[in-house]
Amino acid sequence: MPDLGKLTFIIGGARSGKSAHAETLVAALPSPWAYIATAQAYDDEMHERIALHRSRRGEGWHTIDAPLELAEALEALPDGQPVVVDCLTLWLTNHMLADHDDAVCRRLADVLSRPRGPWFVVSNEVGQGIVPDNALARRFRDDAGRLNQRVAAVADTVLLMVAGLPLKVK
Repeated sequence: MPDLGKLTFIIGGARSGKSAHAETLVAALPSPWAYIATAQAYDDEMHERIALHRSRRGEGWHTIDAPLELAEALEALPDGQPVVVDCLTLWLTNHMLADHDDAVCRRLADVLSRPRGPWFVVSNEVGQGIVPDNALARRFRDDAGRLNQRVAAVADTVLLMVAGLPLKVK
C-alpha cells in the first residue's frame, strides 16, 4: 500500500465507490480496524444501506455509531488504530437537523488536523450539480462544501472517486 500519510480524505459523488475504497485501504493495514458510522436509519431503505455496508466488512472491524459525536469518537480511538469515517455529509445532515451551528464543523476539522493513526474520511461531493431549488438544500450544499474544504486542507492525501476509480488530488 502506498504511504498516504495519516489523514486520507476520500470524496466523490453518490455510488462512486468511496466507502468500499476506504475499507480496502484500511484492510491492507494490521487489524483491528474501526469504522465510525454517522448514518441514522429512519426508514427501510436506510436500514438496507447500513446492512449492505456492514456486510462488506468481515472480522477485525469494530463499528462505532457516532451520528453527532464524531470528534469525540475520533479522540477516543487508541493511538495508531486505523479508522474509516463514513461519512461527513450524513454527519453534517444530522447536525443541521439538530440545528447545530458551524462550531461543530470547526471542532471536527481541528480533531482531524491531529490524526493519531491512519484515518480515512469519506464525504460526498455535492457542489457539482444544479443549484438546489430551496434554501435548506442550498445551505446544505454550501455547508458541505465548506466542511469538505476544511478537511481537504488538513488532509495529507485527497482522493477523488470517479466510477470506482481513485484519482489523487493531493
